[in-house]
Amino acid sequence: MDVNISSVEVFTHVRVIIGIVLGLSISRLLTGVCRIIQHPQRQNIYLIHLGWVLFTFLTVVHFWWYELYLNQTLVWRFEAYLFLIFFASLHFLACSLLFPDNMEGYSGFQHYFTSQRGWFFCILISVFLMDFVDTALKGMDHFLSLGLEYPLRNLFLVVVCSAAIYARQQKSQSVLLVLAIVCQMTFIMTQFGTI
Repeated sequence: MDVNISSVEVFTHVRVIIGIVLGLSISRLLTGVCRIIQHPQRQNIYLIHLGWVLFTFLTVVHFWWYELYLNQTLVWRFEAYLFLIFFASLHFLACSLLFPDNMEGYSGFQHYFTSQRGWFFCILISVFLMDFVDTALKGMDHFLSLGLEYPLRNLFLVVVCSAAIYARQQKSQSVLLVLAIVCQMTFIMTQFGTI
């Protein structure tokens, strides 16, 4: 198909679908938090779960902000488009795992989160590994401009999420959560205060 469409138009098209998927992701998180606020006694709040909700919210918002750098892509291929939809969908899966459609079979969020944490953290690991491909799509100049902090941050979060799969004690989960949030916030504030 040889149609003359500018890279700006293609970028807008790609941003729309990414925006839809990430909008659904944020909606899932906000709806879940709203349900907890509406019925706190029915939901059996678990602070570690809420901490990972915050971390995931930051991750989704950061990803959405970061995708603006795709405007530098001059040639769009279907494979890149498909990859970006897949990558955005991983964020949605992580958000959906934090707030299931119903809690049937679980005594509360602690029981639910601890039984589903393997899936949740495996998806987050996939997000941080796929982020290398996403960054490479923006060009090697952009990839290298992020410095050593970028790959170290991603690999650090992969290690934290890997440890969180196996950490059974609340204290260990709390430490891993704090490390993840501090790492994510530090990276966002140092790298992406402005575009």
